[in-house]
Amino acid sequence: MITHRGEAAGLGVREFKYSDNLNILSRLRSALVIFSIVLISGVIGYRLIEEWSVLESLYMTVITISTVGFGEVGALSPTGKIFTMCLIIGGVGTGIYALGIIIEFLVEGHLKGIVGERRMRKKIDGLKKHYIICGYGRVGRQVAKEFKKTKAPFVIVENDPEIIARFDEESLFFVEGDATNDRILELAGITKAKGLISAVNTDADNIFVVLSAKTLNPEIFIVARANSGESKEKLKKAGADRVISPAVIGGRRMAALVIKPIACDYLDIVTHGEDLEFQLEELKIKQNSKILDTTLGDADIRSKTGALILAIKRSGTYNTNPSASMKILEDDVLIVIGTKEQLEALQSLI
Repeated sequence: MITHRGEAAGLGVREFKYSDNLNILSRLRSALVIFSIVLISGVIGYRLIEEWSVLESLYMTVITISTVGFGEVGALSPTGKIFTMCLIIGGVGTGIYALGIIIEFLVEGHLKGIVGERRMRKKIDGLKKHYIICGYGRVGRQVAKEFKKTKAPFVIVENDPEIIARFDEESLFFVEGDATNDRILELAGITKAKGLISAVNTDADNIFVVLSAKTLNPEIFIVARANSGESKEKLKKAGADRVISPAVIGGRRMAALVIKPIACDYLDIVTHGEDLEFQLEELKIKQNSKILDTTLGDADIRSKTGALILAIKRSGTYNTNPSASMKILEDDVLIVIGTKEQLEALQSLI
């Protein structure tokens, strides 16, 4: 699953449905095994009792089980007649059962489901440095919307059938199941994921999700939702790197809009404007960077790329007003803003 849109509708792994598919596949396999045993027994029986050839014994067995009535290969001995009656009783019932399973397998779409889910599971397994959204409620839906804007690959974990039904229309990658279950997180590629958003219904479930995710991938960056203030510290102790309270953020935002409406509107336009399409980005300076050990003035990033450096993070602290004489060092993180094209140019420069 290289991207998160455009390849096929309903790109997901339905764990429960997959189990149902495997269940009917197991039943089909068992029926075919029993049917094969009956078939082989018929061939061996006629070979021993009537001393017919393998082909004749197989032919007699098939027409007996299928009840087509083409006629016997030869005259049956009393023992052969008894054996044929037993073969009819056992073989016909087994054949009908196997045929019923095959029809159910094809008509109800289990074959398509198995093939599709295995294909999608393989694609999810191929993802690296993607993001996992646990819970697709109001918060999770907004997170997915932002990921789509930035074309970030992501997988959704959700267990509500009504919500999952919409994924086919929206062409989203997903895993159906409980996000607190380690197996479900593994299906979503937790060990290779870059980040995880825990936005399930309750704080208790969010804590379990964070604990499970950090256990499976200690390096993953986790942002968790907290509905109450008491849960915030618990989520941090569980391993969440950031904890967000929608109520607190919403309250601060509403207050800011009343007190400083123009400034808030400007920030909205700059960071989320549909027309300007400005984006905030963080870029880490690596050892092979072209601007390593140069000053901001010499790097001349603004004139070369159009992107604007807002701050530089170094050793855990932020310089929110870096001067032109500030030297760029390895492992510095540049907090920049610009259009997609400007940020791509800056990435090339770095």
